[in-house]
Amino acid sequence: MTQHETRDPSALHTPVLLERCIELLAPAIERAADSGRDPVVVDATLGMGGHSEAMLSAFPALTVVGLDRDTEALELAGMRLARFGERAVRVHAVYDEIAEAVRAAGFPRIDGVLFDLGVSSLQLDAADRGFAYAQDAPLDMRMDQSRGETAAEVLATAPEGRLRAIFERYGEEPLAARYARAIVAARAEAPIERSAQLVDVLQQATPAAVRDQRHPAKRVFQALRIEVNGELAVLERAIPAALGLLRVGGRAVVMSYQSLEDRLVKRELTQRSRSTAPPGLPVELPEHRPEFRLLTRGAELASEAERSRNPRAIPVRLRAAERVRDAR
Repeated sequence: MTQHETRDPSALHTPVLLERCIELLAPAIERAADSGRDPVVVDATLGMGGHSEAMLSAFPALTVVGLDRDTEALELAGMRLARFGERAVRVHAVYDEIAEAVRAAGFPRIDGVLFDLGVSSLQLDAADRGFAYAQDAPLDMRMDQSRGETAAEVLATAPEGRLRAIFERYGEEPLAARYARAIVAARAEAPIERSAQLVDVLQQATPAAVRDQRHPAKRVFQALRIEVNGELAVLERAIPAALGLLRVGGRAVVMSYQSLEDRLVKRELTQRSRSTAPPGLPVELPEHRPEFRLLTRGAELASEAERSRNPRAIPVRLRAAERVRDAR
């Protein structure tokens, strides 16, 4: 019996805003089924398959194409979704590769797409992955451990200016310059290869008054994770690609867990939901009408009950939109 065969994916992960995601995607799925087509939804961040399992259970004609860059997550999701047979298609891919993955699966367009962004429960809970500053582990932080530069390699090779920029841009860290200097000084003495080493460097570089207010490692670890995985650059490509795949009536649901992601998602959905008619035009021509309409008023939050039940729902921001006009 392998390690994964002894692990129950449903026990490892509680999906965030599960019922709300199903509620938002349901009209698009039902519309496809009513028209005589078998509906297709892409779970762009499959993880351990909790959202996909719920969708496949609720809609017997549905096919879900699940993408994930983490091979361990794909394996665990495969166990969870095995009973759905060919209706659950798993693809090892980063979500900006969504168009290629959908075409390879044999679908020209899709009826829905779901993004559950950020680091997964599997990655956070696996101490040896180096994502959590509260657990000592090798500083890896790659979501796909088969490729790319590790966090330790970034810390070892990046010039001080680049480290400062990473912490400022991706962590919005006010002490970015101080931390970058401290890391460069510390690595001259010994390589920073484990999370406990990095936390110690950051603690020593943090004024006592700041240490009393917040953990100094939180924003730096977030920034390193985003840098290692290219998360914002990938998301900036992925959202337009996913929207482009949706049929008229198709819906996109996106859950973000930090402000940088949410701002990017908000900008893209808002722009696509506005008229492109030049100011002063007396009549809006069809080609200027919005391609999408927003389904949420601002960003929706998890309820107090869900936050209490599932602490990982505390920072979530959900946005959704429906395609109302085909741009083609």
